[in-house]
Amino acid sequence: MSLYTIGFTKKKAKEFFGRIRAAGISRVIDVRLNNVSQLAGFAKRDDLVFFLQEICGCGYEHRPEWAPTQDVLDAYRGKSMDWPGYERRFNELLEFRRIEGSIQRDALHMACLLCSEATPECCHRRLVAQYLQAKLGNMQITHL
Repeated sequence: MSLYTIGFTKKKAKEFFGRIRAAGISRVIDVRLNNVSQLAGFAKRDDLVFFLQEICGCGYEHRPEWAPTQDVLDAYRGKSMDWPGYERRFNELLEFRRIEGSIQRDALHMACLLCSEATPECCHRRLVAQYLQAKLGNMQITHL
């Protein structure tokens, strides 16, 4: 099973949609808390749904329950929590929510987790992917 992740910041639309199309992604799972921000540009929900279908021929799904809570996000962005603290709190949240029970395992094959961070190192989409891999097993994660 192959699961992908991608962030949209620091990417032009051509690069972003090109990576998704080239990987053969079947659907993008948006793991952002807020997917309608004007700052999201081409990745704003309604535009993204259209572009994904038209350019990549893939579907879209929003999973805000796979995103951090606003207070955890604010603490990390406000520097009152470091990355290890954020990672621990977010993983506890995933455990509490039991997100692995909210989706069929097969639905993750050739899916791509989306958030805003340019790279996966300090990003919750990587943590979601690793959590699902640990819970569901036999999953290759690729960061686009």
